[in-house]
Amino acid sequence: MKKHIPLILRIIVAVILIQTLRFKFLAHPDSVYIFNKVGLEPYGRITIGVLELITGILLLIPKTVWLGASLTICIIGGAIFMHLTQLGIVVNNDGGILFATAVITFLLASYLLFLHKKDIPFLS
Repeated sequence: MKKHIPLILRIIVAVILIQTLRFKFLAHPDSVYIFNKVGLEPYGRITIGVLELITGILLLIPKTVWLGASLTICIIGGAIFMHLTQLGIVVNNDGGILFATAVITFLLASYLLFLHKKDIPFLS
């Protein structure tokens, strides 16, 4: 079972990243609101969506987990920063679910990077 936990975590993080793409790419009103509020609509919304798609794929490829985890930390770190500085914890009466999901994703990606630190080519 211990061998399967990293794979399960990779899938969880990838699914979280990929499932939000429909909101970004289809210009869901909540997504547009968020990116308007931080001054990144529409180009930031689309760019972040493309980056999240690439990151989700990288997490599923065993040799690139370290890169996918690193990108996740950067992307989600930016989202957490925006929540803390401009958006607030609760966005559009969501009860803080979006922020909590970002924090969980950040922590899981950090753990995945720790697990795969030996795979980082310029550190070995």
